[in-house]
Amino acid sequence: MNNGIFRGLVCGLLFLAIQTDAQADKAPDLLTVATWNLEWFFDDFKGNNRSDVSKEQSAPSREEWEWKLYTTAAAIAKFEPTILAVQEIEDRAVMLALTKALKEKHNLQYRVAFIDGFDSGTEQDVAILYRSGLVEYSRREQTQEMFDSKEYYNLSKHLFARFEWQANGKTESLTTLVLHLRATADAADLRRRQAKLAHAWMKAGIEAGENRIILGDFNVEELAGQVKLEGDGMADLLGWKTERETDDLVDLLETLPPDKRQTHLILEKQFDRILISKPMLATTVGPGIKFKSIEVLSRFNIRGASVDADHWDTRFTKDRAERDISDHHPVMATFEFRK
Repeated sequence: MNNGIFRGLVCGLLFLAIQTDAQADKAPDLLTVATWNLEWFFDDFKGNNRSDVSKEQSAPSREEWEWKLYTTAAAIAKFEPTILAVQEIEDRAVMLALTKALKEKHNLQYRVAFIDGFDSGTEQDVAILYRSGLVEYSRREQTQEMFDSKEYYNLSKHLFARFEWQANGKTESLTTLVLHLRATADAADLRRRQAKLAHAWMKAGIEAGENRIILGDFNVEELAGQVKLEGDGMADLLGWKTERETDDLVDLLETLPPDKRQTHLILEKQFDRILISKPMLATTVGPGIKFKSIEVLSRFNIRGASVDADHWDTRFTKDRAERDISDHHPVMATFEFRK
């Protein structure tokens, strides 16, 4: 063996050893996981937009884009989530602009997990902002067998992420799946098939007792606690339509009083949800990541005297002191690391 190859092998083995021995990030005192549809979080540059709707909905000027950017950053700084799943964002560039604003204006360090989706109609995408713990992220595609069955429908906007933290002398892990499902009531069949695909991807980990969360803007018409087997997707996401209950998830919005569940600014809808695997419930015996509370953070989204009932018509024209940020509220769940 020549010396060059030998040195390469030694360096490679050393690198593997370093990777193996490396510990996960220190766990935060409380783990906060949030989701927020930022509503057309697109900058003012339209040269990289192809669809008419993405050009129309982009910020109309640099000044208005900076208002949206800095106002969003200021809102996030008020609730400081450990993990924030966002929907309706344009691309990695706007997310990096957001992390820069959080750092420069609020001294908050966030990083970005993002992979291009393929919603060519709106060009909207999803991403994750995180403060610690991320070890990998990815996208998935359905198999040919799934496609041929016609039981599933592609998820053009989704992102998997796995996190690890050192807590109480052991490594705690969490896998999240961020979704933005098809919108409108008449798309219920497509949404059901998308939901079935999302759950199929998470099923094995749920059954194995892992910490799993599916969150995002599901666009479901069904209210928490009123889910039907043949509804528009929630039963599929929750795992209710599989053979066993061992892959079921829990909708955290159900733990709130009914009058605290609205996640949409204008519509009386609960589009934005956080679903968790059963080992994460507060009542589950033993150590691990345990659910503590959930809240719809409307106070950080609504600005001024009252809700903008005309929000869709005045998104960039209403007086800025009165202008609400998004047509969706942030929703945040809080967890503890228990011994």
